[in-house]
Order: sequence, then C-alpha cells, then structure tokens
Amino acid sequence: MSTASPTSLFDLTGKVAVVTGGSRGIGLMMARGLLQAGAKVYISSRKADACAEAEKELAPFGVVSAIPADLSTEDECRRLAAEVAEREPGGVHILVNNAGATWGAPLEEFPESAWDKVLDLNLKAPFFLTRSFLPQLEATASADDPARVINVGSIDGLHVPGMQTYSYSSSKAALHHLTRVLARELGPKAITVNAVAPGPFESKMMAATLEAFGDAIAGMSPLKRIGRPDDMAGVAVYLASRAGSYVTGAVIPVDGGIATTV
Repeated sequence: MSTASPTSLFDLTGKVAVVTGGSRGIGLMMARGLLQAGAKVYISSRKADACAEAEKELAPFGVVSAIPADLSTEDECRRLAAEVAEREPGGVHILVNNAGATWGAPLEEFPESAWDKVLDLNLKAPFFLTRSFLPQLEATASADDPARVINVGSIDGLHVPGMQTYSYSSSKAALHHLTRVLARELGPKAITVNAVAPGPFESKMMAATLEAFGDAIAGMSPLKRIGRPDDMAGVAVYLASRAGSYVTGAVIPVDGGIATTV
C-alpha cells in the first residue's frame, strides 16, 4: 500500500514543464499551477513581448522562462524542443500543448485560410511538438512516474457549439482523438497522454463572447458560473503529478458540467 501523503501526491518539485501558449488565458493558468506545485516551467508564445510580460507575471510563483515560438510550423516546434533541450539536458517531465487559435464566420463565407490556420496550430502543432519533445520525455519517464503530455482541447469538441466556429470545433474533436491514439502508442514508453476540455474561462479568446453572453453562458452550467484560474491550475497539477499517474487517454471536461448535462 502506498504511503504517499495527500500533499506529496500533488508535489512537482524537481519537475520540468513546457507550456505552449503560456502567455495568457488557459496556458497562463496552467503554468501558474505547475509553478506553485514546484515545477520549473518554460512558457512559449508567438509574440516576444507577450512572453516577457507573462514571464514577469509568473516569476513570483517559481522558476519560469519564456521562449518565443510560432508553433504553426514543424520547424518552430523542433526549434523550441531543441532550445529547451540545451537548457535542460536531463529532459522534460511535462509537455502541455495549449497554443491554439479560433475563427468564426458564416458557412457561406468561411474561408480556406481559417481551416489552414486553425488546424495547423490546434491539431498539427500538438502532434509535431509531442514528436519533437519525445526524446526529452522518454529521458525522464519511468513506470512508477511517467512523463506527461497534456493536450488542451475544448468542450466544443465534445458537443456542437452554438457559434459558427467550424474549423475550431473540428480541430478540438480531432485533438481529443489524437490524444487517445498517442496514449496507446506512448503508454509502453511510460508516457501518459491526456486532454483537458475547458468550458468558458476568462481569456482573450473568450473575452468578446463573455462580454456579450457571459450571464447566459454561466447560466447553462449546473454550477452557475464560468471557470476560474484555480479550476484550470488544479486539473493541470492533477494530471502532471503522482495523483494522475495511472490516467491516460482521458478527455476531462472542465466546464462546470455544461458539455455533459446540457
């Protein structure tokens, strides 16, 4: 029988984590949670100034470094992995694939570029990042303490969204399935792969929607509120810690029950 204390089950001291899209929104919330649990965290974002600002905001919580990267291309995914490898020769314990984009337009006007942009970042990037970081994840993985990949999906990939975000919802549903595919393939390497499907949280991506429909969206949840930063920080720490070491191939809604009860 394990003698791990509840506190030690969630302790990430000594772990190295990479969070893409970590300069704002869901990624920033997850990065903060991992830092508070003891991990050393690298965040990445396309804009250098956003990286610098987020690094400053997160610094009070732990050891954090920002590396700008445009992860819509495989070359940049490889470069990010190589730069982290130079700084962390011992490997990476946790990879959070969070960088993403959305696009909304009527069916008759929805452009091809919206499919290319959204799928490149939301679906292809998590695949290429996981592959690029695989040697670093394998370096830290063990049967008792697997390395972790956490993909950030969406409840829009679990149910039909009310908005005309065709490429976004499709990309997130595909990411959920890619999570299961990679979980089966990487499990024998002692790497877990799970997805989080956030509902409405305060973020730049959701700002306009929440301003216009925030009360109605909160009312859809059995809990009658939108997500808070601690809600997302908590699920990231759970999946990254000893507490979540026997969970793989899961897609966990963090949405106050919207996707599963409405």
